[in-house]
Amino acid sequence: MPDLVRAHPAIRPAIREIPAEPVLAGPAPARSSRRLARAQRRAALAIVLAVCACAVLAQWLSPFDPVAISLSDTFQAPSAAHWMGTDQLGRDILSRVIHGARVSLAIALTVVTLAGVLGTLLGVVAGYVGGAADAAIMRLTDMQLAFPAVILALVLAGVIGVDMGNLVAVLTLANWARFARITRGEVLSLKSREYVLLARLAGAGPAWVMLRHIVPGIAGIFVVLATLDLGSVIILEATMSFLGLGVQPPAASWGSMIAEGRGQLSTAWWVCVMPGAVLIATVLAVNLLGDALRERLNPVIPETW
Repeated sequence: MPDLVRAHPAIRPAIREIPAEPVLAGPAPARSSRRLARAQRRAALAIVLAVCACAVLAQWLSPFDPVAISLSDTFQAPSAAHWMGTDQLGRDILSRVIHGARVSLAIALTVVTLAGVLGTLLGVVAGYVGGAADAAIMRLTDMQLAFPAVILALVLAGVIGVDMGNLVAVLTLANWARFARITRGEVLSLKSREYVLLARLAGAGPAWVMLRHIVPGIAGIFVVLATLDLGSVIILEATMSFLGLGVQPPAASWGSMIAEGRGQLSTAWWVCVMPGAVLIATVLAVNLLGDALRERLNPVIPETW
């Protein structure tokens, strides 16, 4: 075009009259939505890191002994001395919330790991072996999924008793089935891939194929499922403790703290509201991070998970 203009100066006015092409930009609402999503995920990550720091450094971060009773300091409202106030026994709520983070995260991480490994192994066997093994595992999975997790956990707790080890076992048995169901569907897709078929043609046994080729292929989906399940397990553990079938006093647990303060909502609201707010914030943050991982890794997971 510049050579044409220099050769024919008479057409310059006509060229000046041609309107410039508009600069196409993304819709402002879409950019705003993406910025909001990034801000939410950063906030969620900050909350999760803060809770993890409280769990690991509880002994050094808590300003008071979480089980120390001071009857002269009962039901003190939030103040400079007690940021979240005190409960009916004069115990500092902030210190108990910090130590409760250790209990909740330790139980939730243990349960998610055990349930994830158990459910994933069963799902791999069901999807790869098929036949009677697949039918038996899937019928067992259907039976477990037919019961709401809370009801199943309550029944199991009533049968095997209440202590920390039993609580972990109960929550594990109430959460493995979803891992098995999703993993089986992914394995059905993976076992028809070329590298799996070549390994079988080369004489590799089923155990070797599952461990060497199938399990690495579902590592990403396992991470996403575990992250999405973490918030549910935290809520389930708090529910069990709220009902008196989880962590027992005087140990600090968010669920038991909410239960202790539910009768004083009109006079000492902070006893119940403070641990409840921390519980809600933690679960929302974990769920946001799980959704972010699902979008990033893009595994085939139902939205209702």
